[in-house]
Amino acid sequence: MADVQGIEIEAVTAWYQDHVPGVTPPLEFDLIAGGHSNLTYRVTDADGRRTVLRRPPLGQVLASAHDMGREHRIIAALHDTDIPVAPPLGYVPDDSVNGAPFYVMDFVDGHILRTQDEAMALSPEARASCGDSLVDVLARIHAVDVDAVGLGDLGRKDGYIERQLKRWYGQWEKSKTRELPEIDEVHRVLSADVPAQGPAAIVHGDYRLDNCMVDDQGEVIAVLDWELCTLGDPLADVGLLMVYWSEPGDRSPTLGAPTAAEGMRSRQDLLDRYAAASGRDLSRIDYYVAFGYWKLACIVEGVYARYIGGSMGTRDTSDFDGFKHQVEALASQAKAAVDRLG
Repeated sequence: MADVQGIEIEAVTAWYQDHVPGVTPPLEFDLIAGGHSNLTYRVTDADGRRTVLRRPPLGQVLASAHDMGREHRIIAALHDTDIPVAPPLGYVPDDSVNGAPFYVMDFVDGHILRTQDEAMALSPEARASCGDSLVDVLARIHAVDVDAVGLGDLGRKDGYIERQLKRWYGQWEKSKTRELPEIDEVHRVLSADVPAQGPAAIVHGDYRLDNCMVDDQGEVIAVLDWELCTLGDPLADVGLLMVYWSEPGDRSPTLGAPTAAEGMRSRQDLLDRYAAASGRDLSRIDYYVAFGYWKLACIVEGVYARYIGGSMGTRDTSDFDGFKHQVEALASQAKAAVDRLG
């Protein structure tokens, strides 16, 4: 049996036999998502049954940054609601089995659309349904009674935007590789006029088309990647969705190519549908769009700073210039959205 990085095959197989009814060894582990985020493995047993295992990145030392228990708790709480999530099967809170905490969930068979070609493989009707379903599910996430499902203590319920502005501006100050006046200006404007939050809701934190799985009809069948989820202002999710939702002709600095495929809904279509489904006032949505661009700029600058800081002593950092330019484009988009506020 070939070694799989990040998996103690014998120990994990034994855990499966004890905790996942009907599993038939041997198990095959295939890494399907890696990098600096949590690692995701497709696990296939001898009968072809598929499940999914999630664990922190290799070498992760800050457990709070990749909290397996938090992710598992969220999908377990939402599993019995009308939010589509992969059914949870089990959770190991320590390193006793696999050297790091992990959780297991059922495999959901569908499409994750990351490119225009993948979007165009769906029918025109399914492409239109993608946007409709994505918005409908987001409105349902924001309507969940957090106390009723046991998530009322997932995070502080008040001051979400204020805390986020403080956190990410602090990260910017620590990691910035150059002065970028737009970052400072947008932070000043956003901090000076934070919208009233209203009742706290679940905030996914990274809600976009390629963090959801859809079926052949374009319906969302599973919302993925809950690692940034907390409680707060739900319109932050809507603003970020606008940031990621590219349209034909956009010069977008974000990864939104599948949404620009022919037949996809427009940003305005999504906003109108969300307003109708949620009953929320979107008159200040440009504030949240500006915040989304600004926050992403701060995050990407941190990635850029780490890369050039660990460039093996070489002075040539040109391989990482794409990150630098992306930060500048995001900052410019944030400033443009702020300017629309008047």
